[in-house]
Amino acid sequence: MSLPKLDKSLWGGTELDRLLLDIRERREEFEQQRFISHDIIERYKNVGIYRAFVPTQFGGDERTPVQFLQLIETIASADGSAGWVASFGMNPAYLSALPHETIAKVWANGPDVVFAGGIFPPKPAVRKDGGFLVNGRWQFGSGCMGASLIGVGIQPEVEGALPRMAVLPRDKVTIDQNSWNVHGMTATGSFDLVVEDVVVPEEWTFVRGAPANLEGHFFNYPSLSLAAQVLSVTSAGVAREALDLVYAMGGKRASVTGAPDIGDRQYVQTAVAKAEARLQSARAFFYDATEAAWDSILSHGEVPPLQTSMLRLSTSHLTHECAEVTRAAYKLAGMTSAYYSHPLSRCFRDAHLATQHAFMGEITFQNAGAMLFGKQPLPGYL
Repeated sequence: MSLPKLDKSLWGGTELDRLLLDIRERREEFEQQRFISHDIIERYKNVGIYRAFVPTQFGGDERTPVQFLQLIETIASADGSAGWVASFGMNPAYLSALPHETIAKVWANGPDVVFAGGIFPPKPAVRKDGGFLVNGRWQFGSGCMGASLIGVGIQPEVEGALPRMAVLPRDKVTIDQNSWNVHGMTATGSFDLVVEDVVVPEEWTFVRGAPANLEGHFFNYPSLSLAAQVLSVTSAGVAREALDLVYAMGGKRASVTGAPDIGDRQYVQTAVAKAEARLQSARAFFYDATEAAWDSILSHGEVPPLQTSMLRLSTSHLTHECAEVTRAAYKLAGMTSAYYSHPLSRCFRDAHLATQHAFMGEITFQNAGAMLFGKQPLPGYL
């Protein structure tokens, strides 16, 4: 089956093809070590993942959200964790909230800066020496092993202060590699981050979700929505891979019971048709909402609240639909997919782990429904 309509020429062309093949061949290596190898991160830089949204004034490429999402979906079809880690190429959406002078320092040596972070819960931080004294442990630092900058959530101990993210050099952070023992998205390296008595200058902190201090269409795109989208779209790549694995079984696997080839069984034909329809329908909603939001920015400079809600709704919908598609593929493959080393086992585990992310929770549907009735969503939704 066809992958997303990705223009590979934007991402290195044949170099991207070689990268995808290498990722596919090394999936077990990544899963066993529980992070994506450093040489892959370097190749992500080469194809333009980390400069995708960096302004041209800093050497970036200024890609569109759809172009980037298609790339992440394609990488995730080779390996879900590899796609998840690549998704943090959206980091300019966060870093653009830093002061101008700090932004210039971030990309002073080039646009291919790798940023990762752990946000929740924000840890208390007191003012000290023109900055904040940072201490604490944060979970879920996906992609931290390849990062040069790491952000952690802090709560300044000042009345009325909003939570902030403090940005530190990688060598100021301890990564606890014994902390990420999960059944899916294992190779994301979502380890705990530990910081002890580090003073972070105030100019290296920002309020997450604050307006960008950079000009450009991308910086008018809802950053929280994009943060959810880049993770959700990995599910689409995983689901695509799961169905393709089932299709590839046709004509190849003889049943021990003498049953017809899997591709000749009517119940399988019906099930995969329904699964294919679910995947393509959810993808269409997802990408249509993205294109509509981008068109609004190009036309009016902003995305209306209800349209932003459609971004959130289509994102959660895609994640949960793709988990069901992957479950269907896993079930149809029988005992073959039960082995931990089988690609379908990994697809099943990765797709279902994605549904557990806070961005994809049931509360998204509640908030979207409230807005469809003209009511206000809960704080933090938009």
